[in-house]
Amino acid sequence: MAQRGLGFWQRFAVMLVIPTMTFWTKRTWLGQDKLPRSGGVILVPNHVSHFDPLVVAHYIYKSGRWPRFLGKASLWRVPIVGPLLVKTLQVPVERGSVEAVKSLETLVAALDEGGAVVIYPEGTTTREPDLWPMRGKTGAARLALLTGAPVVPIANWGAQRVFDPRTNKLKFTRAAVTVTTGDPIDLSRWSGAEPTRQVLEEMTEKIMLGIRDLLGTIRDGEPPALYDRPARRVTKSEDA
Repeated sequence: MAQRGLGFWQRFAVMLVIPTMTFWTKRTWLGQDKLPRSGGVILVPNHVSHFDPLVVAHYIYKSGRWPRFLGKASLWRVPIVGPLLVKTLQVPVERGSVEAVKSLETLVAALDEGGAVVIYPEGTTTREPDLWPMRGKTGAARLALLTGAPVVPIANWGAQRVFDPRTNKLKFTRAAVTVTTGDPIDLSRWSGAEPTRQVLEEMTEKIMLGIRDLLGTIRDGEPPALYDRPARRVTKSEDA
């Protein structure tokens, strides 16, 4: 589906990415009719590979929306890459800082403008041995509670055939990838609730189970329980 109203740098990114993805992947796209065609929406994919943001972005763009990813601010400091991320309206976040509040404000504004905001609730590629989802972080739930925007799950599978985070091996052979969209996750139980830790964790659990079950529809096997996140490694400076 062609998109109108894209700026120069957005069109430039499309010219770079789409031909590459068309050559590099053999695509099975499902559920595109469930991705809202307009209006602010929070899209929450599972995260199996550092390659899957390109897979998901390709899918969302071809479904008629411009994806605005939330990503680690360190990427915005990379020459060439950083300026391109700015020009294509992606959103940096500094974790655990005052800047994180500014990122939240940017996301709220994007949703108010009718944008399609993409947040990986796991925050990083899954550590589950078979690449099923982990327990998530609460950012998507917080944003949903604040804005009332629908939260729509996306499941993807196959990006690990290009780059597998378990082995850190990159392959240049054409890979079969599958992406699907599910129905909006019903979070009405928490509408108007205060964003307490318990509320945000309950909402996040609901979101992650929705993603996990959707992933189960495009993978063989029964989805396991959400994987408990490994404990964060404490550095010497933090321990001092």
